Amino acid sequence: MRVFITGASGGIGQVVTEELVAHGHEVLGLARSEASAQKVVAAGGTPLRGGLGELDVLTVAARETDGVIHLAFSNDFSDLERSIAEEGLAMDTIGAALVGTGKPFSIVSGTTSSKGRAATEQDPQSTTGPVGGRGINAGRILGLASRGVRTTAVRLPRSVHERYVAYGFAGILIQAAQRSGVSAYVGDGSQRWPAVHRRDAASLFRLMLEKGEAGTAVNAVGDEGDSMLAIATAIGEQLGLPVQQVPAETFGPLGQIFAMDQPASSAWTRDAYGWRPTHPSLLADLEAGDYPEIEV
Repeated sequence: MRVFITGASGGIGQVVTEELVAHGHEVLGLARSEASAQKVVAAGGTPLRGGLGELDVLTVAARETDGVIHLAFSNDFSDLERSIAEEGLAMDTIGAALVGTGKPFSIVSGTTSSKGRAATEQDPQSTTGPVGGRGINAGRILGLASRGVRTTAVRLPRSVHERYVAYGFAGILIQAAQRSGVSAYVGDGSQRWPAVHRRDAASLFRLMLEKGEAGTAVNAVGDEGDSMLAIATAIGEQLGLPVQQVPAETFGPLGQIFAMDQPASSAWTRDAYGWRPTHPSLLADLEAGDYPEIEV
């Protein structure tokens, strides 16, 4: 299968590209710069120069390939509304190009929350709060299942990680600790964050591309929920820093998200698609240390 991937040069996109190529697929990866193009090539794909806002490029690529995986997001947390709107328009454009084709279109989404228990795949995507717009975008794309598109959503947890390379939201805590000299948590620290190793997540994207049923959402969750305090403690121990409670506002617009208890289960996903995470847990990667250094 020849697959078009947006965000192919990103932290998740690179390993999704590697996973697909290792299983006999070809990848056409969107790349907005020469540096991004080189990353796509290094992962085994063919770069397509263009950005998420170049809708004509997205349309042609979707029509000329056998399936699409959408991963791109600007990650500009200072203007989430703009980033979410850009993502939504790009996904709508790709979806429109695929209507009636029966081609697979797998998008990235986020795990949701359910008060008092781990969220499941059957729980509705959140459409409120700082990133609620992404849930609205995802629901609209999944709705294309009724229009001849094999749409699926892979819900990623807060921390998609791999030692030294990436830590997801836990990486924001690492960087904040390196800058401030304290390993911080908000509230009482009992709120739980689900996590997944990025290579386990990549294998689920491949499975959904190959086998996912139209209109299906799956949870790419390796660890149902580590407490924020446990995460901050592991970071503090590795950096030799004190662990300290801070106001949620310390983390700007993300503070509200950090304060939420959001464990999630992938039991249904594992049973339905035979997905089995095999790589280290988030805490194992954090406790191994060797974090990337930043300028402070």
